[in-house]
Amino acid sequence: MKPILSLLILILVVGCSPKKSDKELLDEAKKELNENKIPEAVSAFDQLINEYSDSKLAPEALSQLASIYQNKKDKSISEEENLEKAVSLFKRIHDEYPKSEYAPSGLFMSAFISANDLKKYKEATALYKQFLQEYPDNELTSSAQAELDNMGLSPEEILKNNIAKEK
Repeated sequence: MKPILSLLILILVVGCSPKKSDKELLDEAKKELNENKIPEAVSAFDQLINEYSDSKLAPEALSQLASIYQNKKDKSISEEENLEKAVSLFKRIHDEYPKSEYAPSGLFMSAFISANDLKKYKEATALYKQFLQEYPDNELTSSAQAELDNMGLSPEEILKNNIAKEK
């Protein structure tokens, strides 16, 4: 009888503990990230995104999470899986939070990683073109155009082309 009573008390205590707010989860995730506790940071960012998808903090959490994967910090998966997750999360910011300040950079970064890290030039080209169409006056517009102009070229080829343009 005592084990059942103990279990009921535990369920009651855990069930009655206050749910963390979106701000508390973001602060916790950032703290864990600063302490290089990547699994804990990922967990807190994921919790915020899943429990508070309508929060104004969700795009920032997605951006932070995408950056973790872009920098290949999740050692439980391959580098390519990290990069694929980064692309997906950056794109998700744009798709799910189009009015967010993070939306343009999310779309740009999904294209950038696709081109420069994953060498998926067709996908990257489509994303850059979408970026240029949706954000013609954004500060990243000239970078997006340069990326398109130099898609798939080696640094030597880019330099050669730039020298030829100057003549």
